[in-house]
Amino acid sequence: MPNVDLDAKIPNNVGLADDRKLRKALEAWQPNFIEWWCDMGPEGFQADDIFLRTAVSVKPSGWAHFEHVKMPDYRWGVFLTPGVEDRLIHFGDNQGKKAWDSVPGEFRKELRRIIVTQGDTEPASVEQQRMLGKTAPSMYDLRNLFQVNVEEGRHLWAMVYLLHKYFGRDGREEAEDLLVRRSGNADSPRILGAFNEPISDWLSFFCFTMFTDRDGKYQLGALAESGFDPLARTCRFMLTEEAHHMFVGETGIRRIVQRTIELMKENEDVRKAGGIPLDLIQKYINRWFSVSMDLFGGEDSSNAATYFAQGLKGRFGEGKKGKYEDHTALEGVYAMDVPDANGGIGKKEVPLRRAMNLILRDGYSEDCLRGMRMWNKTLTKAGIDYQFTLPSERFNRKMGLWNGMPFSPSGENVGEAEWLRRCDEWLPSAEDETYIHAIQQPVYEPGKIAGWIAPPKHGINHRGFDFEYVKFADDPYVRG
Repeated sequence: MPNVDLDAKIPNNVGLADDRKLRKALEAWQPNFIEWWCDMGPEGFQADDIFLRTAVSVKPSGWAHFEHVKMPDYRWGVFLTPGVEDRLIHFGDNQGKKAWDSVPGEFRKELRRIIVTQGDTEPASVEQQRMLGKTAPSMYDLRNLFQVNVEEGRHLWAMVYLLHKYFGRDGREEAEDLLVRRSGNADSPRILGAFNEPISDWLSFFCFTMFTDRDGKYQLGALAESGFDPLARTCRFMLTEEAHHMFVGETGIRRIVQRTIELMKENEDVRKAGGIPLDLIQKYINRWFSVSMDLFGGEDSSNAATYFAQGLKGRFGEGKKGKYEDHTALEGVYAMDVPDANGGIGKKEVPLRRAMNLILRDGYSEDCLRGMRMWNKTLTKAGIDYQFTLPSERFNRKMGLWNGMPFSPSGENVGEAEWLRRCDEWLPSAEDETYIHAIQQPVYEPGKIAGWIAPPKHGINHRGFDFEYVKFADDPYVRG
């Protein structure tokens, strides 16, 4: 495997110096990416120096370097984990065959679709979050937002590299289109619904990084099993960076809960004290968990069966010893709840391969529960008689078997009229969103924090909370 070339125009460990045609193509795409970043990246902070980590290696330890850098000058690179000699495909109909170093012609269409769909999510989230810096609750959180953003940009580079190297003219055109679509744009939206949802407040941001980025973990984990070796190796390294994004979300919500507990002990009305009530946090959990569930696609899916059979996309942890006994999934069924003719709930068994989306989603749900239990432990430890819950898989769905059906968070079919009457009890209302926006005023001084969230226990890379994570070019409070 080529060494890491950090001095190249595009840092990489894929040997761009030896592939003049590919290098020139990516260097031609680079100015378009920078233009997109300056137009659609974080609004108003491009001239500031941000304490960011940058990938400089693919080794398990010491892979990142921290320093203050302006975001347009960030060193976005292309990195793959080291290859395994004579790696074999370990699932599906091609199990036992040598993994592919190039795209098999018969799977070209499917692989391109997978890579484009994954690649489209990366710039989309940057666009969704571009205005959040103007209401950051602390300098620490501002820095974390920008870290998430630049790494989503690097993940875009990872997918664009694959498109350019392995898909010829079609791949180059797809790479250009990744910079054309816009989150929430009516004429040219992003591919997946969750990535067209607005993220205009920090409670939404923390829920997004908790729930939607966790979907990313499971999708990348499934693709890291792929028989197309460059995709598998690309996704393995992306997972290294993705872990921090989920950390931001999980700890962000926990810090909000901690501050709410403090305010509850001091005040009868948390809203009057400028905090976020627990039931309002629950509404945002309901929203973002249900939106993120849609990202897994249909519960009974012929596409998922095809991807598995072809060896393109496995189950999460497919290669982990002892996790699965059968890696062909030709035998067996998976039981799922389905709507019945009377609006109730029935049972259905589907062939295991057709249930791959649901298997992935069920693992995701368990992972979300684990994170939520940490928030509930915080409540229990404080003596607060309240517990957060994940809504039913049937609640607020826009995709799959339960699409558009009037189920409550507890999973009961309440009928259209009742659902419309009570939806503001279960999801953030316009009044709720107005309140959240009103309390989220920016705090930019080192060591200070807004009143609706508690400070973190630790800073970044052995720095304290009061470290100057952002060096502003001018007074951020008076910017337009």
